[in-house]
Amino acid sequence: MLISRLHKRKPILFLLILSIMSVMLIGGTALRPFPEVIPLPNGFQPEGIASGNGSTFFVGSIPTGAIYRGDLRTGEGEVLVPGQDGRMSIGMKFDSRTDLLFVVGGPTGMAFVYDGNTGEDVAAIQLTTEPSFINDVVVTNDAAYFTNSSQAEFYRVPLNNNGELPDPAVSETVPLSGDFQLVAGFNTNGIDATPNGKTLIIVNSALGTLYTVNPESGYASLIDLDGDSVLNGDGILLHGKTLYVVQNFFNQIAVVELSPDLNTGSVDRFITSSYFRIPTTIARFGSSLYAVNARFDITPTSGTEYEVVKVLR
Repeated sequence: MLISRLHKRKPILFLLILSIMSVMLIGGTALRPFPEVIPLPNGFQPEGIASGNGSTFFVGSIPTGAIYRGDLRTGEGEVLVPGQDGRMSIGMKFDSRTDLLFVVGGPTGMAFVYDGNTGEDVAAIQLTTEPSFINDVVVTNDAAYFTNSSQAEFYRVPLNNNGELPDPAVSETVPLSGDFQLVAGFNTNGIDATPNGKTLIIVNSALGTLYTVNPESGYASLIDLDGDSVLNGDGILLHGKTLYVVQNFFNQIAVVELSPDLNTGSVDRFITSSYFRIPTTIARFGSSLYAVNARFDITPTSGTEYEVVKVLR
């Protein structure tokens, strides 16, 4: 009787083992770890990076305005938006509500919006005609906000309730006031926002300071870091009460733990990698951060190699 039962169970056991082996063999790519380094096209001269839907990411080219779209899982990708005369690509953000990719244009004083699926032009918005360097962008529920590293102001582009751009898309200039200081060099750089969009956070690269900013009035309050500094702060990313600040020429990411009211904070640790080569901005996927290497310490050529580097949060 016992032998009979075992005999009957053998086909089930065999099928179970076969099923597990099939998953391991056929689905081997799913078990393969995400690559630590993802190469970008030679000579691309990247600066900004943004997470898209799933494991998709976008990286922009400074001198050409081209946009590269890749997959963090496979490391593969291709140019989504070809380079265009008169365009540049610095910081960027993707809005999953609309699949719109918001890209800032540096000294052009413009913002460009693309369809993240097709690469189609959606809008070109003149933020300012004054001497400027539009550097980064964050998208909240009701607006996109753009920083200017050369002026004590930022720009607000209102969005419709569903996240779509109104027609026409308009820009509002918001002066920075309060504790904010404008000094020589690059000032306001990276920007992020609390989940409800009621508070912005910006970094001043030249001073190594962080501020909370009222998005309506532009009033900036210095975040007391208790003597710590985030000098050369570039792209930033807020996750809960943890703020990640890329310190480009220091080849590190400062991890700043903020108080619940965001008024104070301290640098808890630094994330480094032997693969960092002047990282500028970061995007998050799961428990990892992805930093793009801009290699600002060399003279770029058409053969210069660039990459995206994965590090653990």
